[in-house]
Amino acid sequence: MKVRHVLGISGGKDSAALAIYMKDHYPHLDIEYYTCDTGKELDETYQLIKNLEVYLGKSITRIQAAQSSNEVPFDHFLEMYGGYLPSSSSRWCTKKLKLEPFEKFVGNDLVISYVGIRGDEDREGYISKKTTIQSIFPFRKNIWSEDVINKLLGNVDSDIIMSLYKQLEKNERSQRFQEILSQQISFGYTQNQKLNQLLDCDTLKFNQLVFSFLKTTDYPIAKIDDFPLIENDDVLVRDDIFNILENSGVGIPEYYKKIPFNINGKESHYSRSRSGCFFCFYQQKIEWVWLYEQHPDLYLQAMEYEKDGYAWNQEETLADLIKPERIKRIKEEYIKRTSRKAQKSNSPFLVDILSDAESEGCASCFI
Repeated sequence: MKVRHVLGISGGKDSAALAIYMKDHYPHLDIEYYTCDTGKELDETYQLIKNLEVYLGKSITRIQAAQSSNEVPFDHFLEMYGGYLPSSSSRWCTKKLKLEPFEKFVGNDLVISYVGIRGDEDREGYISKKTTIQSIFPFRKNIWSEDVINKLLGNVDSDIIMSLYKQLEKNERSQRFQEILSQQISFGYTQNQKLNQLLDCDTLKFNQLVFSFLKTTDYPIAKIDDFPLIENDDVLVRDDIFNILENSGVGIPEYYKKIPFNINGKESHYSRSRSGCFFCFYQQKIEWVWLYEQHPDLYLQAMEYEKDGYAWNQEETLADLIKPERIKRIKEEYIKRTSRKAQKSNSPFLVDILSDAESEGCASCFI
């Protein structure tokens, strides 16, 4: 069976940079680029997608849920859920608008899905429960998904893994690599420790071992003769992402660019820290203020969704959030917080100062 290579564009910086990176480093891979359109994205997101299409030289497929509906996808499902707004404890938006449309897009085909989680992030991202979809993380030192690592390094198949390793070509690090590989996982020696030691010893050899192991399984990669990413030991972090976007000419998404404001005579800047719907409930309070001041029409649209006791924030409604005294307090608190973080960060990018926000939310929407 043919194996499809796919890469989802969320509108965020990381997935955009990954698309550029894959084109530049693996131009022979026939990658399908797609984006799941909720109908509620910022204009800047759509502009980024257009810029990427020019650079990639191919179209990015637009996927929409509820295509037979007369309403945009988000509104269609909001009505289905009786006006119940999504939240961190009930992320129906991610499931219905991102994950299910993607799995419908690939159907039962064998798929390798490239995900832009960076080397300086500690999260796994979306892993499909479908055995026909396999996630790969090119920006990380460990490009393999957690389910693959669990099978490779678990104690159950250790004899098989050792046998596969002995068939690989040896080098000056082989003895140390074999010593680490032979150690059993225990309470005193965790799987994560073993993984990191193997990667530090010889990343390329580790990737070759994983590929050999996968060839004995039903994973999509087992169906291809070679996989060029096993020879790649790049690790890309946040600064690398911005460099890729700027050097390619695609540019950094406009909503990441800092905009100045003044409060009580103190100068500061704000921006958005993520892609996703303009009313995303994962936004920080300062980002809601940014939306109100930079896109007042969209803020008013977000306010209109708050009814029948449902609100985007548990603490306060959007109507309360934009009262003058409340905006002033949010900005003052934001200046104090960013000032503390700026002392610990040498990066010129405001989004670095807001990096805490990246640890929240779903990778399908934000990377």
